[in-house]
Amino acid sequence: MRFSKFGLTTLKETPAEAEILSHQLMLRAGLIRRLASGLFTWMPLGLRVLRKVENIVREEMNRAGALELLMPAVQPAELWQESGRWDKYGHLLLRMHDRHEREFCFGPTHEEVITDIARRELRSYKQLPINFYQIQTKFRDEIRPRFGVMRAREFIMKDAYSFHVDMESLEEGYQAMHAAYTAIFERLGLKFRVVNADSGEIGGSRSQEFHVIADSGEDAIAWSEDDDYAANVEAAEISPLEGEPTAASQDLEKVHTPDTKTIDDLAQLLKVTAKQTLKTLIVDGESGPVALALRGDHELNAIKAGKIPGVASPLTMSDPATIRKVTGCEPGYAGPIGLDIPVYFDHATRLMSDFVCGANESEMHYTGVNFARDLDLPETLDIRNVVAGDPTPNGKGTLKIDRGIEVGHIFQLGTMYSEAMKATIQDQNGKDIA
Repeated sequence: MRFSKFGLTTLKETPAEAEILSHQLMLRAGLIRRLASGLFTWMPLGLRVLRKVENIVREEMNRAGALELLMPAVQPAELWQESGRWDKYGHLLLRMHDRHEREFCFGPTHEEVITDIARRELRSYKQLPINFYQIQTKFRDEIRPRFGVMRAREFIMKDAYSFHVDMESLEEGYQAMHAAYTAIFERLGLKFRVVNADSGEIGGSRSQEFHVIADSGEDAIAWSEDDDYAANVEAAEISPLEGEPTAASQDLEKVHTPDTKTIDDLAQLLKVTAKQTLKTLIVDGESGPVALALRGDHELNAIKAGKIPGVASPLTMSDPATIRKVTGCEPGYAGPIGLDIPVYFDHATRLMSDFVCGANESEMHYTGVNFARDLDLPETLDIRNVVAGDPTPNGKGTLKIDRGIEVGHIFQLGTMYSEAMKATIQDQNGKDIA
């Protein structure tokens, strides 16, 4: 087609809503046009680019032996209720009712639908392994759509689902998808890194993400050039620290600390570093509130903390009334000394000495706190986000932190969906297995 007939419109000025360079260039070049927040039209030139990317994805998936199909974008609530995700998925699930008041959702993912297909179509182990994939429009009710098509309410995604008779076959299928994704991103000329990850709402045991390294990335990834370790910060592991705390050099003292509800306020008032403070967070538990204690300069990892036995999942901070009831003070002044609820300490707290913590009394903190003398030396857990300079889990490397854009994710789901939805086949002995 002649360029004069193409109807391409470009923009001289950068639209105000475009936050990052890729979004700005796509708008100015006429690849996309915004309809509403998180909703975009792919213009003719942009659609040609999109189709070329889709073709690369399709070629590599076909080469890996996957079978393409197309599932409905609208899914009945019954399937999601059967898997247990209707309530668990939360507000990201875009829901609707038909004229008969039956509940549906616009699919953000298709585990339930493909499992329903499998239980209808697959009968024998002889039909496995099998891998279905689609390139389909997805919907997620994002709180704050941003970065153009990178975080939109409606987007196009390739999703694949494989079924296997045993763990050995599952591992082979997992590695095949790892190789296919690697080939896709190499053909696209992307600088990417594969990192260990948490499975999130999808579920399953093993999970890896493919991240394009970019300053505009929303995810932080931890990696080391000294060994092969790489993980999403949410999943990056920290091993217990060796050694003993430095001997106490200060007496325990309770001091008045008005208007210090944050670590920064406290450190500034007492002229200490955040590293010398201990923060105690009160969260909901399965049978009552639970306390989580970590160094003041560290951030709580909600995913790790949510996996502690007895802690409610997803992790939920206790409301102010509950905090007052269990600590006897206003929020911001809680501490582990004398606290009559379970307290879980992060690994990094074990080597602290002469530190500051809340006194469970409004506007009061303890200084000169030491384990063994003022608190029992705790058993510790990994409940924080890693930071640059932390050792890798095997201790052979040092972590660096980069920003990344997640462009691919592979999971080993096990029997999570097949058991919940009673999708079974007959094995070699005629026995039904999920």
